[in-house]
Amino acid sequence: MKMNSKIDMKKITFRNETPADYKVVENLTREAFWNVYKPGCDEHFVLHNFRTRSDFVPELDILMEENGVLIGHVMFARAEIRLNNGGILPIMTFGPISIAPAFKRKGYGTLLLRHATEKAKEMDCGALAITGNIGFYGKSGFVLAKTKGVFYHADPDADYFLIKELIPGFLDQVKEAGGGTFKEPDGYFIDSKKAEEFDSQFPPKEKLSLPGQIFG
Repeated sequence: MKMNSKIDMKKITFRNETPADYKVVENLTREAFWNVYKPGCDEHFVLHNFRTRSDFVPELDILMEENGVLIGHVMFARAEIRLNNGGILPIMTFGPISIAPAFKRKGYGTLLLRHATEKAKEMDCGALAITGNIGFYGKSGFVLAKTKGVFYHADPDADYFLIKELIPGFLDQVKEAGGGTFKEPDGYFIDSKKAEEFDSQFPPKEKLSLPGQIFG
């Protein structure tokens, strides 16, 4: 895949997050998502909680830096497709994937995702599932999951539920089982009051209701 020619790859480095990075990464996540999907955001709280969960994947907790400055982060979690024949197919999901506001829409998000996806493949992850915009994720090879027989638990006809096969033929198991259903790991479902309490530890920011937000 052709990357944005304005990105100087000599300046880009990737590494795993360490405990010393936690607060600055949470702040990056907060800045990246603030007022995007709702007034304020909860993604930094989701990240904070996930680090201690058994389904969190430390090897895929990845920072992207340019000239040593943090500009992006993504985390992955182990997940599963519940097959219609009663079986379980282990896969992974990811997110939040965060890019510093000044670097958005310049190809950095795709670059980070491509790097992390290759790492997931090296770990023998067969497929990745995500709820998101096909306009962005389609550039990285994601397709509507329902076309592969995988349906989102809350909305079987969802056009925002996407999947990417990392190991060729991996999702044939879904077809053989007559389909399957996906639900995010429990770590993505949070207590809004606890999220508010966590956010109070950060510098105050104005919550705004903006056009295009999914949640009020």
